[in-house]
Amino acid sequence: MADTLIAAVRPTGRSEGLVTLRGQTWRCALGKGGVSAAKMEGDGATPLGPLPLRRILYRADRGPAPACAVPVEPIARDDGWCDDSSHPAYNTPIRLPHDARHEQLWREDGVYDVIGILGWNDAPVVRGRGSAIFLHVARPGYAPTEGCIALEPQELRALLATGVTGFEVLPA
Repeated sequence: MADTLIAAVRPTGRSEGLVTLRGQTWRCALGKGGVSAAKMEGDGATPLGPLPLRRILYRADRGPAPACAVPVEPIARDDGWCDDSSHPAYNTPIRLPHDARHEQLWREDGVYDVIGILGWNDAPVVRGRGSAIFLHVARPGYAPTEGCIALEPQELRALLATGVTGFEVLPA
């Protein structure tokens, strides 16, 4: 079994923070709703507490597979993630087209060029508790996320290369 290596995520503002691991620190964007111990679908908050890193997805046409301690696989054009809490596939990967509300993982804006699937509301899935909580590429200016943790592309790859296996989102 791989060693556990958990990075601390400390909010420095409502939707921004710092990721710290082994003496290194990276700036990150957090959810527009801040951090919350009572995360709910659509609140825009990053969940407080532990978020294990389950696996990494990446756009193979935009760069090599990231070096990391968890399983890695390329994203396909028809990959999606169901965020419709009324659907049986809620908070799980899906193939597109799909009949429920969802996120498309193959995006043109580069935000999902590298995606870390974070273990939130997945063991078991509870409807309405929040979905699609990812580690991903930050938007310009570290714009707030919908509840994810986002870093600049090079910094995201550097963080993954440390062997990180999860995150602990701390209170503000």
